Amino acid sequence: MPLEGERRDYEGGDLDPAHVAPDPVAQFRAWFGEAREAGIFEPEAMTVSTVDADGRPASRYVLLRGLDERGFAFYTNYQSAKGQHLTERPRAALTFGWLPMHRSVRIEGGVERLPAHESDAYFASRPRAAQISAWASPQSTVIAGREALDRAVLEVEARFTGREVPRPPHWGGLVVAPERIEFWQGRSGRLHDRLRYERDGDGWRIERLAP
Repeated sequence: MPLEGERRDYEGGDLDPAHVAPDPVAQFRAWFGEAREAGIFEPEAMTVSTVDADGRPASRYVLLRGLDERGFAFYTNYQSAKGQHLTERPRAALTFGWLPMHRSVRIEGGVERLPAHESDAYFASRPRAAQISAWASPQSTVIAGREALDRAVLEVEARFTGREVPRPPHWGGLVVAPERIEFWQGRSGRLHDRLRYERDGDGWRIERLAP
């Protein structure tokens, strides 16, 4: 299917090293806020890319659920495909795409589990239905059908009737500690602006990349 008709020029503003924050997390916060103000649907949605033990890459969307000096946090089933990948090879790449604004952010870094008490606190804040599903779904495994999943939900609901749902031991948070962050701003004529922050001791080095 030819897609030549889908081409369009980008008219984003400039991305100048002289006008960005010296810390990429601060720059990310600024762009994230602008994406939210622009009405981007779920600007916290990001692609998490991992590699399995055989070197095969895999990507999927998750939601950013925390950002502090440690890095970018999300929550998952540790026994899922991505959970197993990150146990075997604890490194990940994240990609945010705020396409109506012609912007993207890419992040690379090592991955660690969040402390149990933080995972407990976040799990307790989730809707009860989401808590139930964390117990009922053997994420990434083959199931016989939707009926099997529905039965598992009913069993979990019965198990925790009349009391709070605790966090499953196989479910919790992960944080990606950034070592490299790239900001991409679409520009006219495909001469896009790309700025990469690279760890340099206790600080960051900012470099402009060719588009």
